Order: sequence, then C-alpha cells, then structure tokens
Amino acid sequence: MADLAKEAGITVRTLRFYRERKLIPAPRREGRIAWYNEHHLARLRTIGALLERGHTLGGIGELLAAFESGRDVGELLGLDATILTPWSEETPVRLTPEELADHFSDDVTPENLTTSLDMGYLAVDGDEFVHISRRLLDASTELVDKGIPLAAVLESARKVRVHADALALLFCNLIRTHLLADVLHRAPTDQDVDRMAEIIDTFRPLTKGVVEAELAMAMDRRVRTEIEEWLRACDGGREAGPKTEGPEAAADGD
Repeated sequence: MADLAKEAGITVRTLRFYRERKLIPAPRREGRIAWYNEHHLARLRTIGALLERGHTLGGIGELLAAFESGRDVGELLGLDATILTPWSEETPVRLTPEELADHFSDDVTPENLTTSLDMGYLAVDGDEFVHISRRLLDASTELVDKGIPLAAVLESARKVRVHADALALLFCNLIRTHLLADVLHRAPTDQDVDRMAEIIDTFRPLTKGVVEAELAMAMDRRVRTEIEEWLRACDGGREAGPKTEGPEAAADGD
C-alpha cells in the first residue's frame, strides 16, 4: 500500500480512504501480503485527474461504477459523442479455433495465445476468438506467411505499441498545454465541449497524416542505411579475401 501511494503521489491515509469508499478494487492477497498492480495505479491517476477537473468523490464513484457496468460514462460527464468517438477505425474479426489455426498454423501455441490475450489482440467469446483488428490480423498473417515467427511478430507489435502510446501522449500534451489549458481545471461547460469537439475533429486526420509521413520517411532513411552498410560489408569482405602475387603464386595454384 505504501509503495502504491508513493507511486501515485498520495498519502497512505488517502489511499485507505479511497479503498473504504470502494473507489479502487481490492488488492490480490497472498497470505498477509496485499498486491497492487498497474490497474490500481491507473485508477488512482484517473481519480486525481477527475478531482483536478472539479468532480466530487461521490461523482467520481458514480462515474467509475458506470464504467465498470458498461454504462455511458460520456453521458454522465456531459461530453459530446464526438469527443468520445474512437479514433481507430478497426473492424474486429470473429474466429473459430480452426480459423485461427488457418491463419497461423503451428504458431498457434499456448505461449503465443497467452501473449495475444495479454496484449488485447485476442479475446475469448464463448467458443470463438475475437481479434481486435482486421488490418492487424491480415498484417500478422502475411508476416508469418513470409517466414517471420509469430512470437517475433508479437514482440515487435508490443514495441510498436510502446512507441504509439508515446506518440499519443505527445499529441495529447500539445492539445492539453496549448489549446485546452484553461478548461481542464474545471468541469466542462457546453461551450467547452463544442470547442473540444472542434479541436478533436481537426486533430484526427492531422495526427494520422503526421505519423504516416514521418514513418514513411524514416523507413526510407533506414532502408538506405541498411543497404549502404550491407554494401560496405561486402566490399570489406572482398578486400580481406586471399590475395595472389605474381606468376609463381599462379603456378602453385595449378
């Protein structure tokens, strides 16, 4: 508990109070040890952010209960649907175990399934799997077909997600710092919601365009560098090869 409170920037007393109000879930217990994880920390940071925006603990409790029961949190917050519309345009795909095996063949191992479930790429719904994204499923399938092990694809995907999260934080910091600094310290008004919706509508295509352009140029630079390094290595290998000197060496070779 002390470690969690320190990481969240609050006192242990405050943490106990939140627990008593059932604002955070109970920890996992092993004997006398209570284990907290990143989900508890994320919940505490959410509570802190909502408090900074003017919400009461009672209101926060209602919001968190709504979230956990699947109710519309945006409606409770009074936020326009435009703000809460997902930025992604991914289409989930339902797969039987046999269809999943058709995509990845022998790479459908318990380890890879566990990794996919942990990352949220796969979910279980009855007797079927649900993949979060048709585009990611197709890309993974093609990479495996080309000869890259699924475990390597998943590990690369994990690293891509880290960078994607960093990019999302960068863009959100731009919006929060330069466009909404005067709004985020209080509960939003109708005018604030309209303004947020306009900003988000502007940033949706901008963020995607910037990332796509920068990634394309980065790949151009990386491919050129890889080819140059490969050619230098080939030239170095030829220079370091065996040398013959004069007709005597040729005669010895004969």
